[in-house]
Amino acid sequence: MISQIKDFEILWMQEFDKTQKVFKHIPDRALGQAVDSAGRNLGRLAWHITITIPEMMGQTGLKVAGPHHEQPVPQSMSEIRRAYEQAALSVLEAVKSQWTDATLEASDAMYGQMWKRGYTLTALIFHQIHHRGQMTVLMRQAGLPVPGLYGPAREEWAQWGMPVPAV
Repeated sequence: MISQIKDFEILWMQEFDKTQKVFKHIPDRALGQAVDSAGRNLGRLAWHITITIPEMMGQTGLKVAGPHHEQPVPQSMSEIRRAYEQAALSVLEAVKSQWTDATLEASDAMYGQMWKRGYTLTALIFHQIHHRGQMTVLMRQAGLPVPGLYGPAREEWAQWGMPVPAV
């Protein structure tokens, strides 16, 4: 659980960069890529990550710039990227300017439970990571290159001077 604003800032910016990296690898033509008709497609997942930032943080009373959670999915990845960047940078600024390390211990009603604000920030980070992982699977299915996030992706091993690991 996040217990200091500085820790959130460091982790959030690392994950922000990784999410931007994934988003930049998704062309508009692939936004409809889904496992099946019942699952979220790439566009919906990217938008879900984006709209959850102001939605989740709004439940704590923190005002964060970004699209409303009922706003429809944009038709272009560049629009999703811009909205994501606005929301992601806004939440960081709001946390840094409106909360303190002590307020991370305060609790808010979140999805039928009481969460400490430090836990909410942790959940926000993990939520993004979770859906980003789903997106990389859909990217592979769409034949798109997947960027390495915590080490090299299949396409990047050669850049590291190493052979692709055996499957």
